[in-house]
Amino acid sequence: MNYNKKELARRILWIMLGSAITAIGINIFLIPHKFLSGGVGGIALILQYMTNIPSGYYILAVNVPIFLIGMKQVDKDFCVFSLLGMVSLSVFMILTQHISDYYAIDDMVVSSIYGGILGGIGGAIVFQNRASMGGTDIIAVVLRKKTGGNIASYLFIMNLIVVMIGSTINGISIALYTLISMYITSEVMNRVLNGIERKKLLFVVTQKEREIADLIIKEVGRGVTFLNGQGAYTGNERNVIYCIATLRQLPKIKKVIEDTDPQAFISILDTSEVHGKGFKRPAL
Repeated sequence: MNYNKKELARRILWIMLGSAITAIGINIFLIPHKFLSGGVGGIALILQYMTNIPSGYYILAVNVPIFLIGMKQVDKDFCVFSLLGMVSLSVFMILTQHISDYYAIDDMVVSSIYGGILGGIGGAIVFQNRASMGGTDIIAVVLRKKTGGNIASYLFIMNLIVVMIGSTINGISIALYTLISMYITSEVMNRVLNGIERKKLLFVVTQKEREIADLIIKEVGRGVTFLNGQGAYTGNERNVIYCIATLRQLPKIKKVIEDTDPQAFISILDTSEVHGKGFKRPAL
């Protein structure tokens, strides 16, 4: 894809922000209690606990072969920006490794919850900008492309394997707290991604279809399509308004319809994905 400088800079900044949020969550909430994070990050933490070498360095080392494999399965654009995400995560992990010295949370339950929340928010921000932080994120994207499944669910399954390995080192209790954190990460990531990308499909039956369509196009900036319809009882033919809008645009469209024709029939449905002109390319 071709980006202008402003779009490119914005995308880079968002990826770096998501990576920074994830790194801070790990260093403040997870590492002090020897919890694990997901995927390669979890493997890197296991190695850190065993060697006392910061996990940021391990993240770089373990990700190299995964990137080499992933480059054959996912598009170049995704790989390049995922490389940025991975390097950013590694750098921020190293830069913030002592942050828990100033902001220590002794409660293990609180740490597992908020570590999961920050991990989910950070991961969702990076995914929304068509990138990842490397490791199992790339494997999850490959699986999604092949099966159409859910990225967060694939990550949770792979993370569960990492936890089982980690439990042999840190014990079952730590592993259970880690699972809580990982589950929260998965749920938060799903909710953030779905909230950002969520769209609504509207079908509107009205006697003022032309007037309403013009107002939606002019005042909301949303495209409208007419579908030929016929009343089963009356036999009257009429154009049905078909429109897809964002959650932010929906209240304004409803007001336009209700102000123009209070008798209009409106049906609003959820959509899982929207592709095409007028909508941004889905995150992954």
